[in-house]
Amino acid sequence: MDSRCSSSADSRLAGRGAGSPNARLESYEAGEKKCISDVRRTFCLFVTFDLLFISLLWIIELNVNGGIAKKLNEEVLHYDYHASFFDIFLLAAFRFVTLILAYAVCRLNHWWAIAVTTTVCSGFLIIKVILSKLLSQGAFGYLLPISSFILAWLQTWLLDFKGAGPLSDGQFYSPPESLADSDEELAAKLDPEKGLV
Repeated sequence: MDSRCSSSADSRLAGRGAGSPNARLESYEAGEKKCISDVRRTFCLFVTFDLLFISLLWIIELNVNGGIAKKLNEEVLHYDYHASFFDIFLLAAFRFVTLILAYAVCRLNHWWAIAVTTTVCSGFLIIKVILSKLLSQGAFGYLLPISSFILAWLQTWLLDFKGAGPLSDGQFYSPPESLADSDEELAAKLDPEKGLV
């Protein structure tokens, strides 16, 4: 989707000289008509990374513990809450679908979607670790739930502090008490020789 937006701007610029004032104006206009902000795109990429990373860990676990076909049969078709990692994969898929729909497709500017996914995932993972036998299944019994838990909270942190939700214009979050000016601009404003601007 983003390539379609940038290619239309590039084709308009190709028709005119790159140094002409009209080309610069159109370049500026094209920059303001981004399909998705950089911060929102980064958040969506991280959500995709979450799904792919948990999927990769689950596939490695399937392969290490007896072969993919045999373990898929055990973990998916003969699902056992106490011994299967399939639900952790489904949890990552749930996060992916919910967050991509909310923040990429519907372009929500509210925190409710990330709050729901983080709450559901955290609650499910804590209960699963307490009630299941995952911790007795070797390294993956620890790795998959902990990775899933950390990634869910990193998504929340990224949305909250980088501004993919409420600040959808592509600017990173700046706390209200921080100064919007750079150090140089602030020094120029406070320079006693120039006086206050």
